[in-house]
Amino acid sequence: MDNAIDSLIAGYRAFRQGQYRQNEERYQALAAKRQQPKALVIACCDSRTDPAMVFQSDPGELFVVRNVANLVPPYEPDSHYHGTSAALEFGVKSLEIKDVIVMGHAGCGGIEALYEGAKGNPPPGDFIPNWISLAGDIAEQVTEKHGHLERHAALRLMEQRAVIASLDRLRTFPFIAERENRGELRLHGWFYGIGTGLLSIYDPDTDRFVDVTE
Repeated sequence: MDNAIDSLIAGYRAFRQGQYRQNEERYQALAAKRQQPKALVIACCDSRTDPAMVFQSDPGELFVVRNVANLVPPYEPDSHYHGTSAALEFGVKSLEIKDVIVMGHAGCGGIEALYEGAKGNPPPGDFIPNWISLAGDIAEQVTEKHGHLERHAALRLMEQRAVIASLDRLRTFPFIAERENRGELRLHGWFYGIGTGLLSIYDPDTDRFVDVTE
């Protein structure tokens, strides 16, 4: 085995001998009943942004959906394959989760690829270009209206506006919009700074992301 796999197996053994053994009854109780997560989190695949780590959540507390750039597709019930949409349907309709969070992050590679595409350098690949095009209008808006911004600031604005766009697309799902209108479901836009460790929450009244104070 290579070093990466050796490290994973070593981590598993440490887990079995430590955390699992110390909490064995709790893990058995989790396995014996249906999961009841507190929140559904749509996060990025980025290996540096683990929601369970950021929020210090125990197993069973978060229902996490991860994809490139934490994007939400529109409601399209057709014969194609919709992994994120299927997870949303299961989490909201079957598990009856009451809080859905779109969690963006700083330094997102998917948003960077979108930014480069808007500058005339589209990313290669069979799947990524079409997937990140979900936020294509955000890239156009930032490029047209905020062309004076330097690269870092433009990327940060795109990363955060993409979270808001995903919140809007969540409302294209009838089972989400209906529950939100009845007060049975809440939607949240959050943004995490990998290097700073800061979490910001979107305030729709001011259209700003506000840092969570310690």
